Amino acid sequence: MPRIHIVAAVQFEPTMFEKERNIARLLDFCEQAAAAGAKLIVTPEMGTTGYCWFDRAEVAPFVETIPGPTTNRFAALARKHACYIVVGMPEVDEDGIYFNTAVLIGPDGVVGRHRKTHPYISEPKWAAAGDLHNQVFETPIGRIALLICMDIHFVETARLMALGGADVICHISNWLAERTPAPYWISRAFENGCYVIESNRWGLERTVQFSGGSCVIAPDGQVTAVLDKGDGVLLSEIDLDAARVRRVLGETVFAQRRPELYPELLTDTFSWNPRDFFRLYGHEPWPAGKTSQVSVAQFAPGDDAAQNLKEIEAHARAAKEEGAELVVFPELAVTGLTDPAKSAQPIPGPATASLGELAADLGLYLICGLAERSDDLVYNSACLVAPDGSISVYRKTHLAADERSWATAGDGWTVVDTPIGRIGLMIGHDASFPEAGRVLALRGCDLIACPAAIRGRFSSSHAGTEVEQPKPIPTGPDPHHWHHFRVRAGENNLFFAFANVVDPERGYPGLSGVFGPDTFAFPRREAIATDATGIATALVDTTNLDSVYPTNVVRRKDLVSMRMPHSYRGLVKVTANNY
Repeated sequence: MPRIHIVAAVQFEPTMFEKERNIARLLDFCEQAAAAGAKLIVTPEMGTTGYCWFDRAEVAPFVETIPGPTTNRFAALARKHACYIVVGMPEVDEDGIYFNTAVLIGPDGVVGRHRKTHPYISEPKWAAAGDLHNQVFETPIGRIALLICMDIHFVETARLMALGGADVICHISNWLAERTPAPYWISRAFENGCYVIESNRWGLERTVQFSGGSCVIAPDGQVTAVLDKGDGVLLSEIDLDAARVRRVLGETVFAQRRPELYPELLTDTFSWNPRDFFRLYGHEPWPAGKTSQVSVAQFAPGDDAAQNLKEIEAHARAAKEEGAELVVFPELAVTGLTDPAKSAQPIPGPATASLGELAADLGLYLICGLAERSDDLVYNSACLVAPDGSISVYRKTHLAADERSWATAGDGWTVVDTPIGRIGLMIGHDASFPEAGRVLALRGCDLIACPAAIRGRFSSSHAGTEVEQPKPIPTGPDPHHWHHFRVRAGENNLFFAFANVVDPERGYPGLSGVFGPDTFAFPRREAIATDATGIATALVDTTNLDSVYPTNVVRRKDLVSMRMPHSYRGLVKVTANNY
């Protein structure tokens, strides 16, 4: 099998009620891409018909079976050029049910299809939720998976396909309401170590402005080709060997997964009114919530714990002056990065006693990373120290390769209720695993605190888009358009307080931040510290806002309630593809 292939994404503005024109134009674009050598060509969601249908009756004249007349026309082109084409179209099945469908067509006809499983607000007007979950299609040009628009908001979909061996996810969409390439697209490639070929429509349809920005994203999150605005074809290459390494920031993440910790991914805690659910039987009711200032502090801890504690105190006092009630410090901030096993401390112990005195003195909650010694074992731990002196400890569950020589992995999650809200803890490399954040969201966390010491590139800029968007959606340049840990916040509808080590000479970029629960809310509710020692502080609102059903997104968690957990069983299985 050849390892390197040319691929293409088609960007197109279909016209409603002009199906024949749309299909002819798409065939022209596919012919153009195939003539340029593309072996995989991806076209937009509902590209044959347009998207904004009122109801079943309006779309009824344009639905088709698969296979059918439209797929036959694309199959003829695929046969002519020995290529594969992904087409988005409205499908009707033998029972008269309509679906928003992506179909993969090859030289021998239909290879397979994906029916959109996680509907956006418009699909329920005419379509059923898809029932063909998480398939990966083996072809001579690699293992291909299909997703449609809203599907990619949900960490489970792309993860299951990557676990199934997907080299490339063809994501067809009618994406709107932000600059593209969208951060979600980039994160799904990045966290799964696979390619994403994104074919998005552009243009205005029934008052809806679509964003364009079709692109090809490499397994390291690099956007290798992009088309900002207008109809057209973009070309790039994919390398199957690069996809099959399955590395994230140099780590073999699929071998490091902990499926035994993920069974909660199959639960659906937000399917009921969460105000009732989390107080059921009087067990672990949600804290009432409040508005608070939360800070993250970034610095480079040294080898002297006493000096590190002095630096922690200085940053805590600076955060207090900004009104903070909670401050998160980096991974191993107390004991240092050089020889954690040698500098490990007991909990409770002298270090946590010092932190307790500082928390009491300032009236702050402090979250610090340290190497913890417990009998003969050493853990990479984080402790939440409350003003009353109580200590809650989390032991890192997902160890990076260089930690395995000194640390023992923890065996569970830590969730702490405070007046600020329900807080979940993770540490550094844990955040590379989308499963971890999702479990904490399902437990009702309002905020995840993540002390980190992460090297490498997990953020990228955007030069700005020519696609006009309604205000307040930004269109100009942004130095931190994609920040992987902002995506962690938005996909779980919670606040994410990410405190990273900053030491550019050693590869630690900083970029700590407090990120808000809705990545489509502009201006963003966040604060980012760039590449220097210091703090970033943002307002965190965990109030319920309503006495019957929460109207605050951090308590309502739309993207958690819309999951389809009945199809996620593969996330808790240990399989050959756990690499």
